Amino acid sequence: MIEPGEQKKIEAKYRQLIDDLSPLTTEQEIEKVKDAYRFLEKHCGEKRRADNELYIIHPLEVAHLLVDQIGVGSTSVIAALLHNVPYVCDVPVDKIEKRFGSTVGLIIREFKQISDIYVEKPSLYSENFRNLLLSLARDIRVILLKLADRVHIMRTLEGVDEKTKERAAEETSFLYAPLAHRLGLYNLKTELEENAMYSMYPEIYTNIQRKLRETKEARAKYIREFIQPIEQALRQYGFDFEIKGRSKSIHSIWQKMKNQNVPFDQVYDVFAIRIILNNIIEDEKTDCWRVYSFITNEYEPNPTRLRDWVSAPKKSTGYESLHTTVKGPRSRWVEVQIRTRRMDENAEKGQAAHWKYKEGDNRDSNEERLKSIRETLEDVDPNELDKKEQAKIDLYKDTIFVFTPQNDLKKLPTGASVLDFAYQIHSRVGDRCTGAIINGKNVPIRHELQNGDQVKIITANNQKPSPDWVHFVKSNRTKNKIRRALRKIQYKDVDEGKAILTRKLNQLKIDSNDRIVVDLIKHYKLNTAQDLYQGIGSGEIDISDLKKILAAENEPAPKTTQETKVNKAGPKKKASGKAQKDALLIDGEQINDYQMANCCKPVFGDDIFGFVTVNQGIKIHRTNCPNAKQLKEKYGYRIIDAKWYKPDEESAYLSELRITGKDELGVVNNISEVISNDLKVNMQSVSFNSNNGTFVGHIKVFVTNTKYLDALFHKLLKVKGVDKVTRVG
Repeated sequence: MIEPGEQKKIEAKYRQLIDDLSPLTTEQEIEKVKDAYRFLEKHCGEKRRADNELYIIHPLEVAHLLVDQIGVGSTSVIAALLHNVPYVCDVPVDKIEKRFGSTVGLIIREFKQISDIYVEKPSLYSENFRNLLLSLARDIRVILLKLADRVHIMRTLEGVDEKTKERAAEETSFLYAPLAHRLGLYNLKTELEENAMYSMYPEIYTNIQRKLRETKEARAKYIREFIQPIEQALRQYGFDFEIKGRSKSIHSIWQKMKNQNVPFDQVYDVFAIRIILNNIIEDEKTDCWRVYSFITNEYEPNPTRLRDWVSAPKKSTGYESLHTTVKGPRSRWVEVQIRTRRMDENAEKGQAAHWKYKEGDNRDSNEERLKSIRETLEDVDPNELDKKEQAKIDLYKDTIFVFTPQNDLKKLPTGASVLDFAYQIHSRVGDRCTGAIINGKNVPIRHELQNGDQVKIITANNQKPSPDWVHFVKSNRTKNKIRRALRKIQYKDVDEGKAILTRKLNQLKIDSNDRIVVDLIKHYKLNTAQDLYQGIGSGEIDISDLKKILAAENEPAPKTTQETKVNKAGPKKKASGKAQKDALLIDGEQINDYQMANCCKPVFGDDIFGFVTVNQGIKIHRTNCPNAKQLKEKYGYRIIDAKWYKPDEESAYLSELRITGKDELGVVNNISEVISNDLKVNMQSVSFNSNNGTFVGHIKVFVTNTKYLDALFHKLLKVKGVDKVTRVG
């Protein structure tokens, strides 16, 4: 239920909004604004805030602030009236967008997005946070709306709890007031600073306020005395002007007290004189300096306090004015500001057209980026802001900003991954990164970050950099850090490999020499000794059978009676240790750049994993491979998921079987018959040795999958004399 007094208040604010907007736009645009108000009234008319004030007052105040302080057009006003309707009054944004256009919908969505960002310690990273807001808002009107919204929030903090009030004041002081200053919105900046200070330091604020009241009459008298000779000189030379004398803001006075470490009574320039000239633009600079000469003829200037922002406007905001501090009557210092009417209006209402982005290295590039904003906001007709695509902000298209768990902000290139973020925190964090928790959700190291994400890095002590990391990180700095880490690992593996080989040779009582290294390089089909040492050090090369390997390399080929090459008739298979292109999924993708590990010889259907080698690509191991434990413990960071995708009947996998039993007559022939004739499996080689009535056989066969292998085991165990059949590796 709306009380009669409340209804009158609402109607008065609405009429004031329309009256102030009318000179700035067309009648047709005014009708659109009225339609937006009717929509607001229909859906939120009786909705109340926590302090029991009708909600509709807030959007009316925000819209009026935009018109009165900035002079925006109808689209901005409509967005201001409806900016919280979807979230306060449960009206879908799509419904608003359908009725009032896509631009209004965009502004409302982006306003909500930047409002939802949680900031715990704004003073620590205020500049980065302001940059984050600017990067999230593709339209400058979103930022203007956010500032106006914050101004009204700060005006109505009396009814909220202390914690909410403290947080709002801190955000305002460190984030929003500087942002208003950066955009040249000095009136909004001053009000934000004053209200934030009152909330954070009420006793200091009221104390300065009381002292200003007590000295008000004395200041007014002194100002009249000070300006009298200046007025006479300006009239004598025909200037059209206005002189204002005003106290500085309480926040500004407080800053002077802190910076100068003095009490209120010793802050001499608590008020300033402003001289505003009504002249033609062509004479602006000349006239300002002429007025300066009249003042300094009358009063002694302090040369160290001269600020010439007429000849060179402030780069950060475009502010234009000539400031000087002179010694007035009774030796009191007075600040004097000299400017034209145009300069004063820009200073009072803001000139975001002169806002510069400072962080970039290429000034010309930054100027080009700001050209669209400058052209839009310098236009005389505020409705041009509503018509042009140039209202879009493109300053941070190459940059994103993300939060740490401590709510600190990090700046990264667009497209950066979790791993980029980890390495920006510290190289050790990046080296051990296994993933992250983003906004409460677990993601892998390749996950691409988005503006405003809160990222918690997950690390593991056994994690180390992998060569493939270099290919998906975005930052060149990150790539260099990964390469350095890989080189360290490589050097460490080489040293460790040399030591392992030397110890093994010593155990076997074999003298180490170059010939042995050459034989091992040949056996493992490597290119260099460094490859050999690194493979041994990393665990990719198993030298447990070193004596056997060296003997094989230096002895003549075995006689056929000892080991027989077999290629008996059977189904025609592609005899390779490598599966077809579509046989495996590695990290969820079909990849054909891999090899089957010789140490365990996986067969289709085995439980498997992938291991990223340094020089031989990805190798596929069985999960029960003899080397699996060592690889996972020492090089867990190089383990990747691998799964069989689909069988290929044209592919065959080499598997080695070890058969033991009683050395009976005909047992070897019976085993060969089972393999070749019964199951029609191709054999690569057969080798049998007998001793004291028992035999040990090694058979290398090609099978298409584990079903064939299981069937082979079952058949072999039925052969008379066979006791045990196992897979080698």
